Amino acid sequence: MLSALLIGGMGVAFAQTTASDLPIRDLEPVVVSGVQPGPGLWKVRRGDNTLWVLGTVSPVPRRMEWESRDVEKVIAQAQEVIEGPGVRIDADLGFFGKLALAPKAFGARKNPDGQTLQEVVPPDMYARWLVLKHKYIGDDRGVESYRPILAAMELYEEAIEDTGLRQGGLVWPVVERLAKQYDVPRTETMVKVMIQDPKAALNEFRTSKLEDLDCFAKTLQRLESDLGTMRDRANAWAVGDLETLKALPYTDQNEACLRAAAQSGVLRKRTGDIEEQVAARWLGAAEAALAKNRVTFAVLPMRELLKPDGYIAKLRAKGYAVEEPSIAAQPEAPEVPSEGMPPRP
Repeated sequence: MLSALLIGGMGVAFAQTTASDLPIRDLEPVVVSGVQPGPGLWKVRRGDNTLWVLGTVSPVPRRMEWESRDVEKVIAQAQEVIEGPGVRIDADLGFFGKLALAPKAFGARKNPDGQTLQEVVPPDMYARWLVLKHKYIGDDRGVESYRPILAAMELYEEAIEDTGLRQGGLVWPVVERLAKQYDVPRTETMVKVMIQDPKAALNEFRTSKLEDLDCFAKTLQRLESDLGTMRDRANAWAVGDLETLKALPYTDQNEACLRAAAQSGVLRKRTGDIEEQVAARWLGAAEAALAKNRVTFAVLPMRELLKPDGYIAKLRAKGYAVEEPSIAAQPEAPEVPSEGMPPRP
């Protein structure tokens, strides 16, 4: 969300520790590759109507190819495909308007008053940053002027690429193709925020502070201790191992980073509570589909399937019947009967 605002044209003490003082553990290469089945589907029911939900994770193995026949059998019989939740920020500027704002957008990447990361984050945190930056980014000095949240995003993207993982581009392109192939209407649940005063918003943002140290700290923590877990989680997702997905700790810096962006004064007064809007949009689409469709297919982040207060837990609390996929390394593809109600996978 923040990247869209800053890059898309709206579309303190000195740390004495050096990178060489704090070695970081190298990881074994990601082993999962080739064609893999992915996880089984969750099932949410209301009477005879069923919502089939695929849980996704990010990152995933870079060299994996997803075997999507289970999902294809459901989409072939579905009356609707519900897209994943998210936020899109934009402004009605046109090409030249965005081009004119580009210098301001790039300037808004930087800390107010020309401060560097070393001046705005605690010394111990900056020392940890140096270790990870040296390992994954190298000697680039430009990132040292970035706000903590944007520096964290840059570091995370570089680390994921170096670890044999990728952030996306695996599930949704296949789902989109299948929906087109079987002529199934898609329901977009992305919350779209149109900024009416982009120039003023950027000027205001350039001089404002963000409560983004929690995002920065959690990103460092995840890259220091969770890269191996991310690899294991990606592998477990690839082979459909739900038991391992449940057992692995889930340290997600994205929630802290989204919260820092959503609660900034610049965005909050223009958008309201983004997180609440995103949840309400997806849950509203899911309930509407369960009220009218015999078969619906949907996509959700795996954390929203597994969290005790996630989206699926909220549906369960409202009285919908929820069934998890059977815990198996190689889930069976669901058989789709002629009347269009797939059984539990």
